[in-house]
Amino acid sequence: MGYFPEKFTIAWLRNSYRSKEVTPAEVAEEIIRRADRYREYHIWIQEPSAGLMQNYIENLPQDPSSLPLWGIPFAIKDNIDLEQVPTSAACPDYAYIPRENAAVAERLIRAGAIPVGKTNMDQFATGLVGTRSPYGEVKNAMNPELISGGSSSGSAVAVALGTAAFALGTDTAGSGRVPAALNGLVGYKPSPGAWSVRGVVPACASLDCISVFANTLADAKEIDTQARGYDSLCCWSRKYKQQEASVPTKICLPYNNIAFFGEYADIYEPKWEEAKKRITELGIPVEFIDYSIFAEAAKVLYEGPWVAERWCDLGGFVEQNPGKIFPVTEKILRGGAKEEYTAAGTFKALHKIQELKRKAKIMLEDTVLVLPTAGGTFTRKEVREKPVETNSMMGLYTNHCNLLELCAAAVPQNMEDKELPFGITMFALAEEESLVWGLAEKFLEEER
Repeated sequence: MGYFPEKFTIAWLRNSYRSKEVTPAEVAEEIIRRADRYREYHIWIQEPSAGLMQNYIENLPQDPSSLPLWGIPFAIKDNIDLEQVPTSAACPDYAYIPRENAAVAERLIRAGAIPVGKTNMDQFATGLVGTRSPYGEVKNAMNPELISGGSSSGSAVAVALGTAAFALGTDTAGSGRVPAALNGLVGYKPSPGAWSVRGVVPACASLDCISVFANTLADAKEIDTQARGYDSLCCWSRKYKQQEASVPTKICLPYNNIAFFGEYADIYEPKWEEAKKRITELGIPVEFIDYSIFAEAAKVLYEGPWVAERWCDLGGFVEQNPGKIFPVTEKILRGGAKEEYTAAGTFKALHKIQELKRKAKIMLEDTVLVLPTAGGTFTRKEVREKPVETNSMMGLYTNHCNLLELCAAAVPQNMEDKELPFGITMFALAEEESLVWGLAEKFLEEER
């Protein structure tokens, strides 16, 4: 058996397959060993196994160059369907066995990728901390005492600890970006509707996106290329023109309302200042803006009627299964049943968001907004003691994104930071995804 790197990348796997240094079966065996080694990190709900991967490996054509993702192992968040493997959304009593793959999983498998297992998550994708699961608190890949970020916690840690080359998460309010930042990864959230959400357990169906975690920007871009596309069977799917990466004419940075919090605030803030310095030296005009419209949109998400959308999809299950749901998750879901969420209130909130969208479109035309992915982090113990307050702070700079129909790329401020990684997120209008790819490439190149 050949040498295996600490983390897998698509480029390393492709080269190793073509040179016959390793085989997909040997990679699968190594992933199973690593999954066992990191068992106490609570990464998996359906852990990697030879039985799960064997059929996919056997169905690969002989030529490694025949498929774009030939033999590339990937993990799947357990609210995304994988044929004949239970989908539980981290709630055992909710689990069902899907008869077909989620649309995005199917695209990746047809491109040659190998699913290795289903990952742990904040139950029903309700949380940004990675601790709200009966399957255990997912530990941070860098420091097990810290939170991993949620709700796509297991998917991020699976990639960070080398048990998958990439992983699918979901992102309604930041779940594809916060775990990336806290575990030193790239996280990409496409524009709403660019990737089909058919076969995904809904959190807020009108806002949900599938996202990807990867060790490199190039890998995230490759998965985006394979995963995107209009799905006529998905009512949320949209048609977008795919564009080559390009640099924006302007970058927006906030001059106000950026708060850092928690025990590590004094570490995160200088890292943000360093990121801003690098951005201003990229040779692209920078404008410092009033961030308040984005903060206002973020506030609407969990103080407005979108919490009722969660109850719309999951309320029946909650009512029929008392005591079967993680306590903090049930409390949040039941919040959507409040009488105050009237039809009139819903339309009022929709009209407010529509006006904020208008302002954002004017501000961000041919422009990328850059923010910290998170202004701090917490220990798992701190989150257990104050589950709602800590979770809310993790979403300060993420919650606005899907409400305003933006795409987002979360990248590490320093790819070599293995102790307390800090991330920034780049946002662009839905029709201008090329800008976040172009700016992310330029930002990361400057680090080398």
